[in-house]
Amino acid sequence: MLSKHHRLKDSPLIPHIRGVQWSRQRLLAMVSQLCMLVITVVLIANVVVTLGERKFQQEWAVQRYSELQTVGTLLADKVSFQQFRTQMFARSEQLRHYLQNPGEQELDRLLSSWDTMKQNIPELMDIALYDAGGKFKQASSPRFGAAPLPKSLLKQVNTLSDNDIYTSAIEFVPVEDRLEPYQMQLARLENADQSIRGYLVTYNSLQQMLQAIKPAFSSNDSPLLLLDDQGQLYAGASNLDPLPGIPDTLGSSLRQTYPTLWRELAMNNFGEFHGDNAAFVFLKITLGAQNNDGQQYVLLSYIRNHDITARFEEWRNILLLSVVIMTILAAAVIVLVHLYRIEQRSRANAIELADGLFRSDAGCLLVNTMGRIVCANDRAAKLLKLDQQEIENRSLQKLFEQDDHWYQKVREHLQQEQIWHGEAQLQTLENIYIRFNIRVSGDQDYTFVLITFDDISELKQARQEAHLNQLLSDSSVATALLTPSGQLVKVNDSFNHLLRLDGCLHKSLLNLLQNDFENQWQRILKLVSMHGHWQGQILNGERRGECLQTTLKGCLDEEGELEYLICTLEQAGASHWGHKGEQMPYRSAVMNELPDLERYFEAMNDADKSHSCLLLLDINPEDMLSHLSDIGQLESRQQQVEMQLLRDLPRGYQMSNWQLGRIVILLPNTDSTTAHHYAKNSLDSLSHNGLSDGICIGIAAYCQGQTLEKFLANSEVALKRAKQSGYGSICQAYTADANSL
Repeated sequence: MLSKHHRLKDSPLIPHIRGVQWSRQRLLAMVSQLCMLVITVVLIANVVVTLGERKFQQEWAVQRYSELQTVGTLLADKVSFQQFRTQMFARSEQLRHYLQNPGEQELDRLLSSWDTMKQNIPELMDIALYDAGGKFKQASSPRFGAAPLPKSLLKQVNTLSDNDIYTSAIEFVPVEDRLEPYQMQLARLENADQSIRGYLVTYNSLQQMLQAIKPAFSSNDSPLLLLDDQGQLYAGASNLDPLPGIPDTLGSSLRQTYPTLWRELAMNNFGEFHGDNAAFVFLKITLGAQNNDGQQYVLLSYIRNHDITARFEEWRNILLLSVVIMTILAAAVIVLVHLYRIEQRSRANAIELADGLFRSDAGCLLVNTMGRIVCANDRAAKLLKLDQQEIENRSLQKLFEQDDHWYQKVREHLQQEQIWHGEAQLQTLENIYIRFNIRVSGDQDYTFVLITFDDISELKQARQEAHLNQLLSDSSVATALLTPSGQLVKVNDSFNHLLRLDGCLHKSLLNLLQNDFENQWQRILKLVSMHGHWQGQILNGERRGECLQTTLKGCLDEEGELEYLICTLEQAGASHWGHKGEQMPYRSAVMNELPDLERYFEAMNDADKSHSCLLLLDINPEDMLSHLSDIGQLESRQQQVEMQLLRDLPRGYQMSNWQLGRIVILLPNTDSTTAHHYAKNSLDSLSHNGLSDGICIGIAAYCQGQTLEKFLANSEVALKRAKQSGYGSICQAYTADANSL
């Protein structure tokens, strides 16, 4: 068939295998795996870093809590020792000599002794002596003033035993333009007859006590704060990089600056708290004897989150480097696995091609450039009704017995496009139809023609039958083929014109016919399954006022289930609206009386219209669907409501069954107030008979020039408001102008 004159029979039948070919599916698979690898590695690395930082944070919290316990124990021991020292001061020789002989010389000795004690004891700020009435007598310095002791304090001290020392709560005193926290210890001095002789007071610096315990316990990275039971800060204030929410001046309250943290401290005696900027560890301690209620304090320490991150930075860098290396190695493994599979599949495809090229379901011929058949498969021999040996070495033109024009056209097309698709009829084989796929393959050294063909006689016959069926279905009766869900599959021109589809089949018959058809569809399917067909009348949603006679016929599959529905639509006569029972619609009443109501409305004079109202009753609210899930029950309930309303319907009022679950009542010569009273009385009457559950009523008044359709739309607005919470079961809309007339 081509100009080259090589004998393909002496050349390889299979062209050289091309290199690795990445298919789109393979690329997408590899890219998706790499993306999943990266996402997984990032998530795992993030989790490991977070867990590592949390581990560092927990280790710091355990260590810091142990330090707080040590500080609390040492501080309590320090206060207890100060109580013992205060008791020793009260029993000292200098004080006893001064009390027995209050002279100038004894006073000088006492004050000199006190000054020596203050120089040797850093936390001792001052010593003061008071008489039995609490009045100031002497002090080692005027720092704390000469104010008398409060009587409440004296009364509390007098209730203690002889050897008990009263320890006050921590307070502040100004020292060199700064506040110094201190504790006051008070000892009772008694005479030999156990009468009160006076009081000895010592003032001890809390800051010096903490400094004496261990200065390294408090640093800028992990500060140590002391607060009372009201959140007031007594020690640990620092102006170096203060943490937001933490007080940085003595006397400020954590309760006001950090309420969330303070609630945690107030509710627990010890524990941890993780904030947005730092992690906190706290411990409640008691300083002094249990002689009053104000002795409980909180030791608080914290570490900033960025300090934890900085401590973990070295490990994080090592972890990230390891993750990057592992990701690169895993990505390389994924790529190599895909390359291996492609190479393996390429070899397998080559073997399958060599072994199965002539074992396919289609007829296959291998032809050389001279138009001679090299070989043929079993399927080709069966289609041509010849033996394989008879086919080989035959001319392709003589085998198919086509004319020179067909042969020349195929050859020219192959020279230009290297491929040709077409059909031909073989008269020697009972006029069967063959579909050809002819492809030129190979390179400059090895060129051959591969021909695959199939018998499409049955397909030709099917096409002819489909054409005849289309001619038969092109009638004046609107016909459509539907799925059981109502979706259009195929329609004729009459159906397309009747429902104005404009050739668009992506629509549902339920939406096209409207009329609440969708709510009845399941029941219609049951009727079709039982009887094989269904007939009914509906209104055409595209052409207002037009009645259609609808017929549905079911087509069952092998299992007896509905596979398709054949729908025909025909024009129904006007008599169908006036005679019930001749043609039953798909429900007992679906807008079948609305045209009568419309004709009645249009026949009313202008005076009656201008003073008319419209009531729309809904007996199927959303909150009752669980009780009325069966359509039959809903219809039965609607009939009961209709009978009750008809029994009490005043003369001149007109009622229409508009939709399933909705009833329309037209009230001529009635204003909105009277309509509201009538609606209220109707609800009371229905309630008396147990039929008012879930019923909502919308009332609309007539406006000048209004149609019945607009009238109904206004009443629907009122009905929607009535269904809303707070409006009750009855609501009015568009009645303001009517009330003013």
